[in-house]
Amino acid sequence: MIARREIWEYPDDARVWAGKYRNSHNLLHWHYDCELVCVEEGSIDIFCERGKYTLEKGEALFTDSGQIHYQRAAAPDTVLMVIIFDYNILRPFLDAWQLACPKLGEGHRVAETYRELFKVLTERKPFYGAEAACIVAQRMIDIFRRDRILPRPKSGRTEETFKRLLEEIHAQYQTFTFEDAVRFMGMSDAYFSRYFKAMAGTTFSQYLNYVRTENAVRLLREGGMTMTEIADACGFATIRNFNRIFRALTGTAPSRLPENYVLQGDFAHPSDRAFSPTLFDCKLIESSARPL
Repeated sequence: MIARREIWEYPDDARVWAGKYRNSHNLLHWHYDCELVCVEEGSIDIFCERGKYTLEKGEALFTDSGQIHYQRAAAPDTVLMVIIFDYNILRPFLDAWQLACPKLGEGHRVAETYRELFKVLTERKPFYGAEAACIVAQRMIDIFRRDRILPRPKSGRTEETFKRLLEEIHAQYQTFTFEDAVRFMGMSDAYFSRYFKAMAGTTFSQYLNYVRTENAVRLLREGGMTMTEIADACGFATIRNFNRIFRALTGTAPSRLPENYVLQGDFAHPSDRAFSPTLFDCKLIESSARPL
């Protein structure tokens, strides 16, 4: 998923979802729901709120409503516990306060909360949705009491415009340019470059190349087009330019792309601990929304 809004649908009467991923990796995105994660096994790198955080076994992180983020497992067989919940459950105090740092301190019992929620959400006894909301509210109140908090700044128009910019890039990646982006944001070239790097963790050109390459991978897997046609359809100026960027991001030539290859989200904050997604697949291994 390329830096766009993600919309969650909750089961029946609940406004909470819980599940586990093995080798989780995704790309820049945001949602108006809140997200609480905890590492059960392994380790994971998470980019959130303009910073990169590495979580080891037992460590947790909270992604607030609207924050742009992505995550990538940094070791094989990493298992991540994920709790997604409706922002409105916590609106009375989340409207006024936010955590000073997304990565949580010690002693928050997030893993214990996950297991309790999963049981409630899968057993679905009468009023289970209200019970799940109460569990989430109690845990988050405890987190906000223990960790350092700051007054929440008023929502800025610039950040909302930036989110719309990412959607524009995704929709018009074939022809979108740096000049288009600068004009869209209403900034000077230099200020926009600094702002984009701070928000996305990568440069504009690197991000655009990633979007184009992801779509090239999709077209290659679908088949029916020549390399020249794919290069042109994805916005690469020349076939040589296409081959160079494609190899730099995937590690292989377009003509030798492995079957079922998944482009890894390592375009920002490269890590020497990252592994190839062609070797270790991201998989949902447990979900409160449906039987597996």
